[in-house]
Formats: sequence, structure tokens, C-alpha cells
Amino acid sequence: MIRMYERIALITAGGLVSGLIAAAVLFPPDKTTARPNGVFEATAVAPAPHPKRKLQAQRFLPIKARGSETLLAGVNVRALNNHRPVRVNSAENLDKTFTALGYDLDSVRSGHRQVPRLFLASMPSDLGDLQEVSHKKTLFFKTVLPLILQVNQEILADRSRLWDLQTRRKKGEKLGPVDRLWLIVMAERYKLKSGDISGMLVRADIIPVSLALAQAAEESGWGTSRFVREGNAMFGQWTTAKDEGLVPEKRDAGKSHKVKAFNSLLDSARAYARNLNTHRAYRKLRTMRHRLRQKGEAISGTQLVETLTRYSERGKAYVKGLRAIIAVNKLKHLDGAKLNTDA
Repeated sequence: MIRMYERIALITAGGLVSGLIAAAVLFPPDKTTARPNGVFEATAVAPAPHPKRKLQAQRFLPIKARGSETLLAGVNVRALNNHRPVRVNSAENLDKTFTALGYDLDSVRSGHRQVPRLFLASMPSDLGDLQEVSHKKTLFFKTVLPLILQVNQEILADRSRLWDLQTRRKKGEKLGPVDRLWLIVMAERYKLKSGDISGMLVRADIIPVSLALAQAAEESGWGTSRFVREGNAMFGQWTTAKDEGLVPEKRDAGKSHKVKAFNSLLDSARAYARNLNTHRAYRKLRTMRHRLRQKGEAISGTQLVETLTRYSERGKAYVKGLRAIIAVNKLKHLDGAKLNTDA
């Protein structure tokens, strides 16, 4: 009887090890993995979730991004240069944390500084209480920028692997089961057939930072809307009545759509990028972006914004508003921003 239990234990342990190995092969660490710019310490008691919010029982959410750390509301942050811990549960304290880490948008625009790998799970609830508009805008952009850069970094990692697999296949090399399985996953993500690597390369590409920041500002009311406060919905994506989401207060009679809610801001950013990269309404965006790639030109938010007339019922007026946000806030100079890669 003891030997039988030993065999069962060995088989179970072997299965777990095999699963871990398979996960490591399918999802290897990103080569750009870097140490975070801050050490994050959860407080003893997490703040209670919003009463209307059912998606998360706590505010301490695990990040799925490789080589990154999460900065959550209600978390103590100690910079690596031994700054004293500060509780980041308010816009004021978040601003102090950014300042302590030397996070300055003008330095990022000029290329003199990279963006720290700091990711908020949710917006500070008092962001809308800031009286100075420019201060509120700056804090909003500083919060969202790392999220967009992280999503783009993930996309570029997939894109690099797709190029490698396409090159190997053109050389006549037979792809192994791990690569074939990964292509199936990518095909499902980008809504294409698993053998269509060329099609995936058109869809698996970055969203310009300037465009994403402008849309996040417009759709979330600069991080203060009910949708972003209750559901981390930065980009106003709709979902069906069957899915969990937030019901718009002024929804037209007879309509049943909701605004999709997310467990974290990063999840919202990922869903936004996937939406632009797969939905038929944004085929023009993908076509223009692909042409820019073919010409060796930079992917510009000021160019791609013209393709988003179908993102909002406002159509051309919506695009005009995004152009103004990009221009007034000098967002095009952030298109070249990069996440901190210091080890």
C-alpha cells in the first residue's frame, strides 16, 4: 500500500514538473526582462473593493507581464535608491513617487530618460479632485504611458517570433510541435488561420503611444470617468449584455450593450490593442500601419488617427478631438518612448 502511494506521489510530481517545463518553453522569459525600478510591499490590509465592482475581491492583482512589477493602489513603494516607503493610494502620493523616481515626461520626450516599469492596477480614486488641469493631465499620462509601452513590448516579442518562424518555414524547415501550438494560440488571438503567418504579422504590431494616450484620455475622461473608476475601462470598449460589464447611465432605449470591465488597467490596455489589431472596423488602420512598415517609416499616431472614424459614433468629430489632444499635449514626441531596461 505504501509503495502504491509513493508511485502516485511520483506520478503527480512528474506531471507538475512537465507542466512547468512546457509553460517555460511555450512562454519563455522576454530577453528584455529587467529588474523593476521599485520594490513593492503590500500593506497588511488591502482597501475594500468598490461596492459595485464584482470582478475583484482585492486590489492586489498579480501582473501577467514578464519582467515587470505592479504598482497598486494601497501599496508601499520603496525606490531602489532607498527612498522611504510611501503609500500610493492617492494622486498626491503617486505624484511624489513618480518625482522620487525621476519620472519626468519632458525628459522622456527628449529621449534623455526612459519610462520606469511601474504599473497601476487602478487609477487613484481622487484624481478628479486635482484642481490644476495640467497637473491632472500629466499624472494621467505618467500612469498610462508604462501600460501602453508594456503592451507594445509584448506585441513586439510575438512579432519577432512570428518573423523567425516565417523565415524558418520559407527555408523548408519543419516546425516542431511547440511552435505549431504557439501559432495556433496566435491565430486564435488575431482571428486568423494558424498557417497565415503573413496575416498575423500585419495584425501583430504596435499601437502608437500618442494615439493610445489620446484615446485613453478621451474615453476615460482623463482617468476620472465612472467606467475607469469602477471597471478599469480606459478605452470605452463595448461588450454584449451576456458579458459582465458596466451599464451606461444614458444608454438608448432598446439597446443592451455594456462597457466592458477589467481586473486591471493593464488588462484594459491589452484588450484595446487586440481590438484595434483584429476588429474589421479598424482594417484601414492596420493597412496604413503595414504600408508604413514596408516603407521603413515610423508608425505615427498622427497618421493612424485618421482611420478611427468608426471607433465612436461621433465619427470625424471624434478624430478631430483626438488630433487636438495629441497636438496640445505634445504626445507625438512620446511615440519613441521606451521602458527602462536597466538591470
